[in-house]
Amino acid sequence: MTEELKQFQEFREKMNKRILESGNKEIQRFFSLDKNAYKEGALPAETKELLGLVASLVLRCNDCVTYHLIQCANLGLKNEQLYEAFNVALLVGGSIVIPHLRNAFAMLDEIQSSQKT
Repeated sequence: MTEELKQFQEFREKMNKRILESGNKEIQRFFSLDKNAYKEGALPAETKELLGLVASLVLRCNDCVTYHLIQCANLGLKNEQLYEAFNVALLVGGSIVIPHLRNAFAMLDEIQSSQKT
């Protein structure tokens, strides 16, 4: 795992733990909704992660893009599937998505490189 990915995951886990330990019920409920939204259901988890990836690109959230790419990789999605999702995001979001698409390709390369080792 690259240092950047390791730092991303460690920071995310640390801060999510801190946030949840705050005891705020509304925040805890939101985090629970988010977690449960991506579970298997009428739509497969893979489809839900691709939807999250597209939405994250359109909303221009690089942290979210990285998170969903990690989940997609863990679920075994192929590059061709991810590229089609990238294309949908680009079509929906327009050229403003391009900088985040660059980030997505860079992170995908890092994720796949770290999975090989």
